[in-house]
Amino acid sequence: MIQLTLRLPDDVHARLTAQAETDRRSLNSEIIHLLEVALTAVGGDDETP
Repeated sequence: MIQLTLRLPDDVHARLTAQAETDRRSLNSEIIHLLEVALTAVGGDDETP
């Protein structure tokens, strides 16, 4: 697993935190979930750049 430092605007952090609480996930898990959903929506399941 890779660790990543990420800078977020305050409003984006607040929205992610609120959504994570709603979905009963940690902030990290919520970000991973949203990235997976977004990548699947654009056909990002293959590993081509």
